Amino acid sequence: MSQEEKEQAVQTSSKFVKGAIIGAMVGAAAALLFAPKPGRELRSDLADKMSTAADKSKELCGTVGEKASSLYQNVTDKAGSLAQTISSGASSVASTVKEASATVAEEAKKGASDVMDAEADMAKNVTDKTAEAAKDVKETSKEAARDVSNKTQSGTTL
Repeated sequence: MSQEEKEQAVQTSSKFVKGAIIGAMVGAAAALLFAPKPGRELRSDLADKMSTAADKSKELCGTVGEKASSLYQNVTDKAGSLAQTISSGASSVASTVKEASATVAEEAKKGASDVMDAEADMAKNVTDKTAEAAKDVKETSKEAARDVSNKTQSGTTL
Protein backbone atom coordinates (compact mmCIF):
# COMPACT_ATOMS: atom_id res chain seq x y z
CA MET A 1 0.00 0.00 0.00
CA SER A 2 1.52 3.32 -1.02
CA GLN A 3 1.83 6.33 1.26
CA GLU A 4 -0.91 8.15 -0.65
CA GLU A 5 -3.33 5.25 -0.16
CA LYS A 6 -2.59 5.20 3.58
CA GLU A 7 -3.16 8.95 3.85
CA GLN A 8 -6.41 8.63 1.88
CA ALA A 9 -7.68 5.95 4.30
CA VAL A 10 -6.87 8.15 7.31
CA GLN A 11 -8.54 11.17 5.72
CA THR A 12 -11.63 9.14 4.73
CA SER A 13 -12.09 7.64 8.21
CA SER A 14 -11.54 11.05 9.78
CA LYS A 15 -14.17 12.59 7.52
CA PHE A 16 -16.55 9.74 8.32
CA VAL A 17 -16.14 10.22 12.07
CA LYS A 18 -16.71 13.97 11.77
CA GLY A 19 -19.78 13.37 9.63
CA ALA A 20 -21.17 10.82 12.08
CA ILE A 21 -20.72 13.20 15.02
CA ILE A 22 -22.34 16.10 13.19
CA GLY A 23 -25.18 13.84 11.99
CA ALA A 24 -25.80 12.62 15.53
CA MET A 25 -25.95 16.19 16.83
CA VAL A 26 -28.32 17.30 14.07
CA GLY A 27 -30.51 14.23 14.66
CA ALA A 28 -30.66 14.87 18.40
CA ALA A 29 -31.54 18.53 17.86
CA ALA A 30 -34.26 17.60 15.34
CA ALA A 31 -35.72 15.01 17.73
CA LEU A 32 -35.88 17.59 20.50
CA LEU A 33 -37.38 20.26 18.26
CA PHE A 34 -40.17 17.98 17.05
CA ALA A 35 -40.94 16.57 20.49
CA PRO A 36 -44.32 17.66 21.94
CA LYS A 37 -42.93 19.74 24.80
CA PRO A 38 -43.46 23.33 25.85
CA GLY A 39 -40.77 25.84 24.82
CA ARG A 40 -39.34 26.22 28.32
CA GLU A 41 -38.84 22.44 28.75
CA LEU A 42 -37.42 22.17 25.24
CA ARG A 43 -34.91 24.94 25.89
CA SER A 44 -33.99 23.32 29.19
CA ASP A 45 -33.48 19.95 27.50
CA LEU A 46 -31.42 21.55 24.74
CA ALA A 47 -29.27 23.36 27.31
CA ASP A 48 -28.73 20.08 29.20
CA LYS A 49 -27.80 18.22 26.01
CA MET A 50 -25.43 20.99 24.90
CA SER A 51 -23.83 21.03 28.35
CA THR A 52 -23.36 17.26 28.20
CA ALA A 53 -21.92 17.51 24.68
CA ALA A 54 -19.57 20.30 25.77
CA ASP A 55 -18.40 18.25 28.76
CA LYS A 56 -17.76 15.21 26.58
CA SER A 57 -15.92 17.38 24.06
CA LYS A 58 -13.70 18.81 26.80
CA GLU A 59 -13.03 15.30 28.10
CA LEU A 60 -12.18 14.10 24.60
CA CYS A 61 -9.89 17.10 24.08
CA GLY A 62 -8.11 16.28 27.34
CA THR A 63 -7.66 12.67 26.28
CA VAL A 64 -6.38 13.72 22.85
CA GLY A 65 -4.00 16.19 24.51
CA GLU A 66 -2.65 13.50 26.81
CA LYS A 67 -2.18 11.09 23.91
CA ALA A 68 -0.51 13.80 21.82
CA SER A 69 1.83 14.54 24.71
CA SER A 70 2.59 10.84 25.07
CA LEU A 71 3.24 10.57 21.33
CA TYR A 72 5.49 13.61 21.47
CA GLN A 73 7.49 12.04 24.29
CA ASN A 74 7.70 8.75 22.38
CA VAL A 75 8.91 10.48 19.22
CA THR A 76 11.39 12.54 21.24
CA ASP A 77 12.75 9.39 22.88
CA LYS A 78 13.08 7.63 19.53
CA ALA A 79 14.78 10.68 18.02
CA GLY A 80 17.26 10.70 20.93
CA SER A 81 17.90 7.01 20.43
CA LEU A 82 18.38 7.60 16.73
CA ALA A 83 20.82 10.43 17.40
CA GLN A 84 22.74 8.17 19.74
CA THR A 85 22.87 5.44 17.08
CA ILE A 86 24.12 7.92 14.50
CA SER A 87 26.70 9.27 16.95
CA SER A 88 28.05 5.80 17.70
CA GLY A 89 28.09 5.07 13.97
CA ALA A 90 30.02 8.29 13.38
CA SER A 91 32.54 7.30 16.08
CA SER A 92 32.93 3.93 14.43
CA VAL A 93 33.47 5.57 11.06
CA ALA A 94 35.96 8.00 12.62
CA SER A 95 37.98 5.19 14.18
CA THR A 96 37.85 3.28 10.90
CA VAL A 97 39.11 6.39 9.09
CA LYS A 98 41.97 6.78 11.60
CA GLU A 99 43.02 3.16 11.15
CA ALA A 100 42.78 3.51 7.39
CA SER A 101 44.92 6.66 7.51
CA ALA A 102 47.67 4.81 9.34
CA THR A 103 47.48 2.02 6.81
CA VAL A 104 47.58 4.54 3.97
CA ALA A 105 50.73 6.15 5.42
CA GLU A 106 52.47 2.77 5.51
CA GLU A 107 51.27 1.88 2.05
CA ALA A 108 52.49 5.21 0.68
CA LYS A 109 56.00 4.06 1.42
CA LYS A 110 55.41 0.87 -0.55
CA GLY A 111 54.07 2.49 -3.65
CA ALA A 112 51.66 4.97 -5.19
CA SER A 113 49.41 2.30 -6.68
CA ASP A 114 48.90 0.62 -3.31
CA VAL A 115 47.87 4.01 -1.81
CA MET A 116 45.23 4.47 -4.49
CA ASP A 117 43.80 0.98 -3.79
CA ALA A 118 43.62 1.66 -0.03
CA GLU A 119 41.82 4.99 -0.59
CA ALA A 120 39.28 3.31 -2.85
CA ASP A 121 38.59 0.66 -0.17
CA MET A 122 38.28 3.36 2.48
CA ALA A 123 35.83 5.37 0.36
CA LYS A 124 33.71 2.27 -0.19
CA ASN A 125 33.71 1.52 3.54
CA VAL A 126 32.61 5.08 4.39
CA THR A 127 29.91 4.94 1.70
CA ASP A 128 28.59 1.62 3.04
CA LYS A 129 28.55 2.87 6.64
CA THR A 130 26.75 6.06 5.55
CA ALA A 131 24.19 4.06 3.58
CA GLU A 132 23.58 1.79 6.58
CA ALA A 133 23.15 4.79 8.89
CA ALA A 134 20.73 6.41 6.42
CA LYS A 135 18.72 3.17 6.20
CA ASP A 136 18.54 3.00 10.02
CA VAL A 137 17.37 6.62 10.15
CA LYS A 138 14.74 5.96 7.51
CA GLU A 139 13.42 2.83 9.25
CA THR A 140 13.27 4.51 12.66
CA SER A 141 11.47 7.51 11.15
CA LYS A 142 8.93 5.21 9.48
CA GLU A 143 8.34 3.40 12.78
CA ALA A 144 7.84 6.68 14.61
CA ALA A 145 5.43 7.89 11.91
CA ARG A 146 3.48 4.60 12.13
CA ASP A 147 3.32 4.91 15.92
CA VAL A 148 2.06 8.49 15.66
CA SER A 149 -0.47 7.50 12.99
CA ASN A 150 -1.70 4.49 14.99
CA LYS A 151 -2.01 6.46 18.21
CA THR A 152 -3.69 9.35 16.40
CA GLN A 153 -6.21 6.97 14.82
CA SER A 154 -6.91 5.28 18.14
CA GLY A 155 -7.30 8.73 19.75
CA THR A 156 -9.94 9.85 17.21
CA THR A 157 -12.13 6.78 17.68
CA LEU A 158 -12.68 7.52 21.38
